[in-house]
Amino acid sequence: MRLALAFALALASATALAHKPSDSYLMLSTGGGALRGQWDIALRDLEYAIGLDADGDGAITWGELRAHHADIAAYALARLTLRGDGQPCRPEVREHLVDQHSDGAYAVLRFDAPCAAAPQRTLEIGYSLFADLDPTHRGLVRVQHGALTASGVLGPDRPRLEVALGEPSRLRQFLDYAREGVWHIWIGIDHVLFLVALLLPAVLVFGARGWGPAPRFASVFWDVFRVVTAFTVAHSITLSVAALGLVELPSRLVESVIALSVVLAALNNLKPVVLARRWAVAFAFGLVHGFGFASVLADLGLPRDALLVSLVGFNLGVEAGQLAIVGLFLPGAFLARRRWAYRRLVFAGGSAAIALVAAAWMVERIFDVKLL
Repeated sequence: MRLALAFALALASATALAHKPSDSYLMLSTGGGALRGQWDIALRDLEYAIGLDADGDGAITWGELRAHHADIAAYALARLTLRGDGQPCRPEVREHLVDQHSDGAYAVLRFDAPCAAAPQRTLEIGYSLFADLDPTHRGLVRVQHGALTASGVLGPDRPRLEVALGEPSRLRQFLDYAREGVWHIWIGIDHVLFLVALLLPAVLVFGARGWGPAPRFASVFWDVFRVVTAFTVAHSITLSVAALGLVELPSRLVESVIALSVVLAALNNLKPVVLARRWAVAFAFGLVHGFGFASVLADLGLPRDALLVSLVGFNLGVEAGQLAIVGLFLPGAFLARRRWAYRRLVFAGGSAAIALVAAAWMVERIFDVKLL
């Protein structure tokens, strides 16, 4: 138990990553011969960066937000550069609003960006919002130019994007979202821990004397193959239907059930209830995890044709990131399966620590409190 608690404290340092990653949504349009934009930025991120909650009561009122309109505009626009056909376009906020996304309230900045002439060939975007505060932050960009819709993902590791306005680059859009899918699974610690909780017993078999080492790698491989395939198929289904807007679920409900899935998967290792059909557990909870993955794409509001390219790329990226985790974990676990340290420390202690941390996440998400 002491080992489990120590592991839980180590995992606690990554607790913030268990929630929806920090995103902003930047929409740009060249319609009407001018460059216009809308930028949705999470209030929780702005509160961390510049402070909005004047009375410190934990709630940001409209009055507090309005008092900081100039600060928000100055902070955000200092971290955004736009160039049309090589000429600078200088954004000027014309309206402040508030909107609700799946993960909470967002400040909405609507702006004009006068250029020497309306861009016709290229639009260059420089983006450094929260780059000095949050290395996981991403700006999801949509550009509308007549019938052209292009999208991309910006962040500290990719601060610039050039959009060719003459013809859509579906390949670049696909690659951008594939890379984002890999990144999303790696920083989504709750998704990773659910997968790890399912992988931990894969190199063991349960018998009359408890857990023991699996005899052959082939049986381990096919067990992992069934579990990972079921999880992949399930979250691909719900990622697709949610991102296409066919089904919508409250963010708090989805995140709470994701945390519950991690708790149950870890507890099943300590006191097995489901053994023969662990793939069915992976499929059932994978459906819920898909809704968590979909929030990134659904909130961007891409048109249907652009969304399909982004959806396929993002989904394949998630699978690539997931397979990388399996590839790193499984060989070492199989080699160590006969050792006492694996069965007692890694498997039992790790499962207990995962259950404890995920239980704390679940309480945080249900009751909107901070425990870790």
